[in-house]
Amino acid sequence: MLEKFKLSLAIGLLFLVASYATAQKQDSLNQFPASWTGTWSGHLQIYSPTGPRPGVDMSLEIFQIDSSTQGRYTFGIIYGDKSKDWRPYELVPVAPEKGLWRVDERNSIVMESYLTGPKLLCWFVVSGNRILCTYEKTDERTMVFEVMSGKEKPVSQTGNSVHEGEDIPEVQTFPFSAFQRAVLTRQ
Repeated sequence: MLEKFKLSLAIGLLFLVASYATAQKQDSLNQFPASWTGTWSGHLQIYSPTGPRPGVDMSLEIFQIDSSTQGRYTFGIIYGDKSKDWRPYELVPVAPEKGLWRVDERNSIVMESYLTGPKLLCWFVVSGNRILCTYEKTDERTMVFEVMSGKEKPVSQTGNSVHEGEDIPEVQTFPFSAFQRAVLTRQ
């Protein structure tokens, strides 16, 4: 009986140590934006409802600007050649404890972005198009960047009725016109 207890205790301790190590690893993956710093590069695949489109090489550069900038980081995106398509954005803390950041495009456009779980999400509308950008650091060397877009005008509206005595809310569905995805590797 005592031997079974010792074995159970040893297994329990191993489980606790393994759980703690896993939590610590996940914590280091999620320390945002410090653990996300570096240059991330890969190929952006572009898809539309009619099939794949030509993609483009891309990079994302995340670096702390300096200690006097109150937690600001570069958040520069490069599509293809840096001399031709360099977007020197900045990541600005607003309420990091609540996951709220802003991407400052440094041209009067500043967009709220939300760190939710393992993803940084930015959802916005420009020129009648609804766009969702996501960045997810999946491990120390890999980040997945995705963009989903479509017109802001709904293609259908259903519900808004009473069905079998239950009030059904209106549901609007929106079209997708493009999906982009890049698996970026830390350089």
